[in-house]
Amino acid sequence: MTRHLFDVFIALACITLLTLALASPVRADDKLARGKYLVTVAGCNDCHTPWKVGAQGPEPDMSRMLSGHPEGMVLPAAPKPVGPWLVAAAATNTAWSGPWGVSYTANLTPDRDTGLGKWTLRNFVETIRTGRHMGRGRPILPPMPIPMYKHFTDADLEAIYTYLQSIPAIKNRVPDPLPPGEVQASAR
Repeated sequence: MTRHLFDVFIALACITLLTLALASPVRADDKLARGKYLVTVAGCNDCHTPWKVGAQGPEPDMSRMLSGHPEGMVLPAAPKPVGPWLVAAAATNTAWSGPWGVSYTANLTPDRDTGLGKWTLRNFVETIRTGRHMGRGRPILPPMPIPMYKHFTDADLEAIYTYLQSIPAIKNRVPDPLPPGEVQASAR
């Protein structure tokens, strides 16, 4: 075989292998890694993981990763907005008050009773796309950045869903949101 034919053969083999690699479906571990990456850079732990005071100040309590607002934490009435200040947040960074009322960050773990364990990929995608719980229920409230997150691709949302289904399930029933003027009555 001449050198030129050998080079052509190698080039064709590389193109064939590259084409096969690009055409193959995303492996589950790649999807999981992509989901973990997206959850990290999208800041999901910033609100859905309760914060605690650590050696360097407030930090997410990763032993409760993505479990949402602590079910046993009863909060007093939120402070009234004054002047340009429209929003207040609990020290855990999991409860937010504003003109919409009080919202509590959801449990994103795969717990079947209190988290996303019974959710399907379709439920998850429809929630993000529509900004409504389960794609058809109550509105997803601030500070959830639905206006930005709805731009995730279907592949991104599938990767995020796959990752969220893989993390440890934490039983934590988050309170329902409160309309303006109401106060959380008791722990659930």
